[in-house]
Amino acid sequence: MTGVVDALRSFARARGAAALRVASAAPLANDAERFATSVARGDLATWPYDEAYARAANDPRTLVAEARSVICIALPYAREPKPERRGIGRVARYATSDDYHVRMKALLTELATELVRLAPGTRVRVACDTAPIAERAFARASGLAWIGKHTNAIVPGVGSYAFLGELVTDLALPEDPPLRTHCGACTRCVDACPTGALRGDYTMDAVRCIADLTQRTDAIPRALRPLISTWVWGCDLCQDACPPTNRAKRDASGFAALPDDIARPELQGLLGLRSGAFKRTFARTAMGWRGSAVLRRNAAIAIGNGGDRADVPALAAALANDPHPNVRAHVAWALGRIGSPQALRTLGEAVRSERDAAVIAEITAAMEPTATHFGWNAVRMDV
Repeated sequence: MTGVVDALRSFARARGAAALRVASAAPLANDAERFATSVARGDLATWPYDEAYARAANDPRTLVAEARSVICIALPYAREPKPERRGIGRVARYATSDDYHVRMKALLTELATELVRLAPGTRVRVACDTAPIAERAFARASGLAWIGKHTNAIVPGVGSYAFLGELVTDLALPEDPPLRTHCGACTRCVDACPTGALRGDYTMDAVRCIADLTQRTDAIPRALRPLISTWVWGCDLCQDACPPTNRAKRDASGFAALPDDIARPELQGLLGLRSGAFKRTFARTAMGWRGSAVLRRNAAIAIGNGGDRADVPALAAALANDPHPNVRAHVAWALGRIGSPQALRTLGEAVRSERDAAVIAEITAAMEPTATHFGWNAVRMDV
């Protein structure tokens, strides 16, 4: 079957894949245990994962009965970052092109068709971040990548800016050996993480990760909001600090860059984004699956961290008119963080008309440092 793998490798590379490797489909018991430990520790508390998911993700037979092999591929997506600008939100590189799932699924589907052509009767299943499979664990097992202390898969010559995809098949293929590479004493990614999400032992508290914080739908803890800076979707700080990733060639040739108004959104515009415009603008991107309220909330935090008093009128309009209480709550925090007289007056007026208890609590907390100075000793809390 070596000829089949060689043909698949050439087929994948001709279509933009950086590499193709094969792992055994035997269950990864140790990885399942590590995953379960992470779940039990609360690292993934904001996501619907449990021990049953951990077992399923590390056993390809969940996807294909009698699975024998997992074919792993990587698509590079690194491009040079653009300089930061005042009033502009930061977006992780993976989301600055059309939704990668579309291209990855198309490539995997072509690859599956080629596999069946080469080995008729083979059963094969495409996995592209939508099926329960431990992508990084099998990428490591196949020798496609090694796992860094930032917990991302690092593909030789490509770095961590690579999308992963898999084919699970009942065809027994020659397995590739895992890599022996590791991070050694390097802790640059750990040092670069402002929230302390990375422990340095190849594990991460995702509850504190900026990439995860910007995707959750509930309120972001107040203590973490200042640390998010102006990221409105995802975060690249740990990857940008990673030496193998920095040494790798910047290659995003397979993914057309989105226009700047999407990939580098203007924060005031994002704050005022409504459902219709959101669907027209972001539906085809990796930012499109969480809804417009999440991006408006993230914009409010970024504006607050920007500290520009010129943004206060836009925040005041959002506090008065945004239909989503969670967005209004974070807008209140942003006004308090800016802390100008106009911002504080806006909060003082809003607390008298706001009806949502959670928003009132945020307004109260935002005004607290200066409430006595402005004569707001008796903040209304009658809801």
